[in-house]
Parts: sequence; C-alpha cells; structure tokens
Amino acid sequence: MIRMIAKLLKVLNTESEPGQVSLAFCFAMVIGFTPLYSLHNVIVILLVLLLKVNLSAFLLGWAFFSGLAYLLDPLFHHIGLGLLTASSLEGLWTALYNITIFRLENFNNTIVMGSLFVSVVLFVPLYVLLNLGIRKYREHILAWVQKTRFMQAFKASKLYSAYQTVSGWRG
Repeated sequence: MIRMIAKLLKVLNTESEPGQVSLAFCFAMVIGFTPLYSLHNVIVILLVLLLKVNLSAFLLGWAFFSGLAYLLDPLFHHIGLGLLTASSLEGLWTALYNITIFRLENFNNTIVMGSLFVSVVLFVPLYVLLNLGIRKYREHILAWVQKTRFMQAFKASKLYSAYQTVSGWRG
C-alpha cells in the first residue's frame, strides 16, 4: 500500500502534462473496469501506446480500477442487464449480434455491457476532474512542500544530488 502511494506521488510530481496523467487514468479505468479479454481493450492499449500518455499512471490506475471493479461487479451486472433487456434497444442488440466483430466483443455479457457503459459515461468527467485536481495539487500542495525547510534541506544534501545525477541518465 505504501508503495502504491509513493508511486502515485511520483506520477503526480513528474513534469509531464496533467492531461497525459489524466488520460492515462481514464484509459486505465476502461481496462480495469471491463474484463481483460475484450476486443475494446485491444483498442485502448493501442491508443495508450500511440498517444502521449503517462505509462506509469496507466499501470497504477489499471491496478486500482481492477481492484475497484470487483466491488462494482454487481452494479455493472445490474446496469448491463437493464441495457440488454430494454425493449427499445432489442433491435440494436440483434443487429449488432449479427455482425461478427461485435460477437467477438462479447457485449451480450451483462458485466461487459455494464462496465463498458459505466466507463464510457465516466471517461470525460473523470478526465476533467483529474486534470483539475492534478493542476490544483501541483499549484498548491506541491508548491508548499517544495518551500518547507525539510525539502530545502533534502535538496541541499548529497543524496539528492546523487539522485539527480542518476535520474539524468535516463534522458
């Protein structure tokens, strides 16, 4: 648990753009909430690799949202069941099921449908909230921590200069 918090703080304190971190967590939410072996997850992983997304945040978010998904599976089942049994959507589901690629998606599974629906609905609001939160964190909390006497003393130490030298090797 302490390692996860340390990794989260490291991601939040990096100099990468807040949008990259936010987008990584949003993509991680989609993969974490939905079953791993789904066709849309291949698309999400391709987007993560093609777009400029913070991979550390993505992996950390994936672990977090996968754990959260186990708690939310009954909710996903209920939402998916409601969507799949809605009489107004019956024609859409029949048409999509007759297309091979959508059969591979396994959308007729209630948990797949519910979790995909929830993650798509929450994608943009989560992106906006995380982006705003990261900006506020960096503006207020990180700036305050940088000004503390402890951090200033730590930055003046040989340990910090050795860390800076080693971190510069990565490019």
